[in-house]
Amino acid sequence: MIDRGKRSILGVDVDVVDYEGAVEKIIAAARARRPFGVSALAVHGVMTGALDPEHLYRLNRLDLVTPDGQPVRWALRWLHGEKLPARVSGPELMELVCESAAENGLPVYLYGSRPEVLDKLRSNLMRRYAGLRIAGAEPSRFRTLSADEDAELDARIRNSGARIVFVGLGCPRQEVFVFEHAEALGMPALAVGAAFDFHAGTVTRAPHWMRSAGLEWLFRLLQDPKRLWRRYILLGLLFLFMIIEQASGFRGQISYEQRAPSGKLRLG
Repeated sequence: MIDRGKRSILGVDVDVVDYEGAVEKIIAAARARRPFGVSALAVHGVMTGALDPEHLYRLNRLDLVTPDGQPVRWALRWLHGEKLPARVSGPELMELVCESAAENGLPVYLYGSRPEVLDKLRSNLMRRYAGLRIAGAEPSRFRTLSADEDAELDARIRNSGARIVFVGLGCPRQEVFVFEHAEALGMPALAVGAAFDFHAGTVTRAPHWMRSAGLEWLFRLLQDPKRLWRRYILLGLLFLFMIIEQASGFRGQISYEQRAPSGKLRLG
């Protein structure tokens, strides 16, 4: 098991952790009924913090930020000499947490995406993990929630009996949600990105060899170039440039500004 604490990548504190270490921390928090905010960040997720002081504040107050995406894992090695056997991606982390939750009798809750995706996701997870209890599933409303709706959502999740909640709202909305709700929920809240679509079977995932080679971004770009080209081309190049700056020692001397959000966004 690897769990060596956090290291800064462009100001974002990323955990030097493997799957075993991440799952152990999450399950321990679930057993203790303790708030525990988690996100798996790839390049796009890291850049949302590096370029936004308020979002950087949110990310650096999550309990666990795993190195999703091979470039983030490689950055840990280049910048800090931290070698990990593999990245810790949201879809695989969700699978392993579901497996452990089933073994430990910890019900889970699914929040986000669309009703048709949740129906397929719920069915697939229950078929795959014998004994997994899904306490509830609720789609995103794709809008800002009122204060009352926000509080009612927290109450529904808590009252469902869930001990872990998976959040699939897309980056950075899901990280905002985890930051704003983890304390009120009193349980681990995991932002797992495209895991809902992958495990529901509504989106095809890149072959294993592409994921291992750090080319999953290319596979996804080819699937939806109009929507994703800015994320993967422009942000990817900017990430590389900024990593080179940090590796050279120049950007490592910069103090990244963090600014507490002025209020809740209540994204739902």
